[in-house]
Amino acid sequence: MNLYPVIMAGGSGTRFWPLSRKARPKQFLPLASNQPLIVDTVTRLKGLASPKDTLVVCGPLHAPSVRKLVKGLPKANLLVEPVARNTAPAIALAALHVARRDPAGILVVLPSDHHVADLPGFRATLERAAAVAAQGLLVTIGIQPSHPETGYGYIRLGEALPQAGARKVAAFVEKPDAATARSYLASGEYLWNGGIFLFRADAILEAFRKHMPDLAKGLDKLAPKVGKRDEAATLERLFPKFPSTSIDYGVMEKADNIAVVPGDFGWSDVGSFGAIPEVRPADARGNVVSGKGAVVVDCDGCVVLADGRPLAVVGLKDVVVVDSGDAILVVPREKAQDVRKAVDALKERRLEKYL
Repeated sequence: MNLYPVIMAGGSGTRFWPLSRKARPKQFLPLASNQPLIVDTVTRLKGLASPKDTLVVCGPLHAPSVRKLVKGLPKANLLVEPVARNTAPAIALAALHVARRDPAGILVVLPSDHHVADLPGFRATLERAAAVAAQGLLVTIGIQPSHPETGYGYIRLGEALPQAGARKVAAFVEKPDAATARSYLASGEYLWNGGIFLFRADAILEAFRKHMPDLAKGLDKLAPKVGKRDEAATLERLFPKFPSTSIDYGVMEKADNIAVVPGDFGWSDVGSFGAIPEVRPADARGNVVSGKGAVVVDCDGCVVLADGRPLAVVGLKDVVVVDSGDAILVVPREKAQDVRKAVDALKERRLEKYL
């Protein structure tokens, strides 16, 4: 049973502006440690898979950063999408590459910008899930919820499967309102959808043929070129025509051979600046402070990130203050998800150079 991690690094999120920019999105920022999130992602795979079996999928703008940060990644293992077409085509491209080497090889699809606190627990969960995926099932990791979160999709558990700890998926559920999230948590029958998937290369390619035939037709044209000299030119021609669809919508919500393996390993999607205290040490008053020039006085629950020049925050509670050197953000922690609105406002004012 060979594992092939597929790290999805194509995102260009706006919730971490002004630190995040078009050329340096969230996965390239040191938000949860002193290393960029994508480096943390690769590091936690140690002992599960080697760099020669690890693939990274990203766009042309971010390929140089991946090459620089992901040490030991073979050139052929960096899969560059000509255009962004959502997660289903990206995973399909990786599946073609794995199938060429090892049709029964198991893809371990991982976002590049999440945080995991319990590494042994994470690895043990992936090993359990891989054993289920080896039997031809399409597996998702369901995160044990710790609170009634409204920012995540949920997985409703179905009946138990013979494989240890695995359950059928009764339903994938969209992000709930607060009352519904509380009922999910109380029932014990729902898990967070963390966007982590495991499946054999041949199994997911068959699922694309069954549930996304338009994509499968393009894959059939691309497959003979994988690993060949003219692969890049063929990809450039075919990939923009692939349907722009997520793996959840395109396959996971339609297939009947889906399993979920529960995991509880200190997971966070680090979805906004407001989540930083969940993944980084805070002081006695709950403040997370980074930067030599950053100073907090009489503050509680604040996130203060400075680029080096003096930045003083005094007498505030539950506020995010970020200085990137050429731009400053101030926002209540509870409104941290709304940073994208600031990005939209800057676009309207034609200040794209700061994005």
